Amino acid sequence: MLIPRRLRWLWLTLVVVLLDRLTKGWFESQTVEGWHREVIHNFIYLVHSRNAGIAFGVFADSASAWTRVMLIAGSAVVIGALAWLFVKGHAGGSLTAAGLALLLGGATGNVTDRIVHGAVTDFFEVWLGSYHWPAFNVADSAITIGAVLILFEVLFAKHHVTEISKEQAG
Repeated sequence: MLIPRRLRWLWLTLVVVLLDRLTKGWFESQTVEGWHREVIHNFIYLVHSRNAGIAFGVFADSASAWTRVMLIAGSAVVIGALAWLFVKGHAGGSLTAAGLALLLGGATGNVTDRIVHGAVTDFFEVWLGSYHWPAFNVADSAITIGAVLILFEVLFAKHHVTEISKEQAG
């Protein structure tokens, strides 16, 4: 049985989910929420924080059980759409396939946290001068890198049509 080229990227999804779960599990078992450690002076910090909301803490202050249910349901819809695009999508080459695999792994890692703990565990924090980037994790990083890969291919892929033709041919 021949596996379509894009499905060969599923290993990346699995790596992201496993690495995300392992790192979050370690932080949860070794530190307490609020723990903070400077790694590179005034730049990179390890922290133990929890985000009950979505990106950048949006909806984090909502104590409603419905908010949690809606965030999980929304994540499930996104994961389903990403999986469908990944399996059935005919557009894009290797960068798009890798990007979708990273997005799928990141979304799966974060929704797992939301289901199990009611919030997503974050542990990286970056400061650039007085600018503070909100805490993030491996899944968030995978989502960002995946989106950049897809965007890069959309904007700069001149070989796009050639790769699609090759993939459909065999």
